[in-house]
Amino acid sequence: MSTTPVEDAMRLKINEAFKPSNLEIYNDSAMHAHHKAMQGSVSKETHFRLVITSEAFKSKMQPARHRMVYALLKEELDRAGGIHALQLKTRTPAEEERQRARETAEQGQPIAEVENK
Repeated sequence: MSTTPVEDAMRLKINEAFKPSNLEIYNDSAMHAHHKAMQGSVSKETHFRLVITSEAFKSKMQPARHRMVYALLKEELDRAGGIHALQLKTRTPAEEERQRARETAEQGQPIAEVENK
């Protein structure tokens, strides 16, 4: 039996529905376990951050993309002791590539190589 059934279910559903080129799932539940709303919860899978890169998001605005993910994970969101918070970053492969290019440009190039002797 898996110790991360909610994460496993999310990964399976997202992979099947969106065929992502990149999928990152972060379980941030431990950082929120002390919150008042979490008192009495026995679930260790309540707070997640997802980064999903998929062509399925092409020509859709962020709200529509998020609705797609919420609809897909409705069962996990509605279940007692299920997902309490879900942070989403949804993008297309082209958007991901533009982001990488921006980050590379912001880092710049070294002015000179330093040789250690």
